[in-house]
Amino acid sequence: MGIERIFLEHGSGGRATSQLLEEIILPILGEVSLLDSALLEGQSWEGLAFTTDSFVVDPLFFPGGDIGSLAVHGTVNDLAMVGAAPLFLSVALILEEGLETAILRKVLSSLAKAAEEARVKVICGDTKVVPRGKGDKIFINTSGLGRLGKWRPAPEKLLPGDKILVSGPIAEHGITVLAAREGLGLQGLKSDSQALHQIVLPLLEKFGSQIKFLRDPTRGGLASVLHECATECGFSFLLEEEKIPLSPQVRAGCEILGLDPLYLACEGRFVAICRGEMAENILHFLKSFEASSQAAIIGEVIPFVDFPLFLKTRIGGMRPVPPLSGEPLPRIC
Repeated sequence: MGIERIFLEHGSGGRATSQLLEEIILPILGEVSLLDSALLEGQSWEGLAFTTDSFVVDPLFFPGGDIGSLAVHGTVNDLAMVGAAPLFLSVALILEEGLETAILRKVLSSLAKAAEEARVKVICGDTKVVPRGKGDKIFINTSGLGRLGKWRPAPEKLLPGDKILVSGPIAEHGITVLAAREGLGLQGLKSDSQALHQIVLPLLEKFGSQIKFLRDPTRGGLASVLHECATECGFSFLLEEEKIPLSPQVRAGCEILGLDPLYLACEGRFVAICRGEMAENILHFLKSFEASSQAAIIGEVIPFVDFPLFLKTRIGGMRPVPPLSGEPLPRIC
């Protein structure tokens, strides 16, 4: 049965999102890039990448970030994942009637600071106001334009034996936003929200074609990114649970709340898949950056064996990791 109404799970980045794209959005809009950013073609646009994103996070402010800095980080990271250096941003604001201007100033100041730190320029924008009760304080849409480098990571380049790396502990953003929203009082949590191009671009410059795939695991987390990649390349992925970096605070929070960190969003981490024999060299390089000092090799590409993604557990068992179903954490970005 087809989709008749939109529910929160259609924005989760998991199975329902794929169904929405396949049944409604893509058949109507046609050829829309499903990469983090579209690679522009044509004489006037050659060498440029373009992306767009919307941010509806609740609450607006959380440990480690806010909707303003998140809007910058999310957009420049999408450009970085296709090997593009971010150049320009647009910023469109949808404001709810009654919003305190002190909140707006604080959000915009954070956005401006994040853009300055990322060395990207805000060049245009738009502002709309909706009646009280028809929005939720602030929604932000950003678009980004970046200049492509020489290297284009892509799933079709993967082969069995390639290694999977993550640039740091996962799930920090998702559980931090949830804890802040619900007032859970979990101590020590902080979003990982940060710009990644200052790591990714040097990584590509040094290792080039050895880096076969890049993606930031936002909505739907690590598991959703790898499911999508496995489907595109036609192989299976095997992760080792004991090698996946998790902070003690995230591990404790997930155990208390019954959440699987594999499905929780990151906003300042990336997944890289590289040639197996280069994995240790690439890991050493990533650890030389403060922002990726806890990077780890967490698995490998294997021939397809009945399911896209498997996890070797701490006790030595093997279990399939299904695609995300439902929406455990709405409005985390």
